[in-house]
Amino acid sequence: QVQLVESGGGLVQAGGSLTLSCAASVSIFSLFSIDFMRWYRQAPGQQRELVASVSRRGRPAYADSVKGRFAISRDNDKNTVSLQMNNLKPEDTAVYYCNADTSLGQVWGRGTQVTVSS
Repeated sequence: QVQLVESGGGLVQAGGSLTLSCAASVSIFSLFSIDFMRWYRQAPGQQRELVASVSRRGRPAYADSVKGRFAISRDNDKNTVSLQMNNLKPEDTAVYYCNADTSLGQVWGRGTQVTVSS
């Protein structure tokens, strides 16, 4: 069984920064690996959208709405992924979810709230 646990959400003023972190834990001993890791977000009344992804080799990709402001990175040894968010805007307010393609299947975290005040 694999679990993803997010941390780092909170309340920040527009123009501020936050860093989200996500750690994968495995409760069984097996040949475990993670391919793509991603951050999604879902604002109230809206569909969940892909914010950023990073391949196992570290190649990032971003939604147009966050390019130049967000940076995704991962540590394969620690099975973690981070999202550095700069110059935050009120429209970035959402619940942010960590997602990963693992050798045990696709896994989602429970989400962490990010609120940006104007």
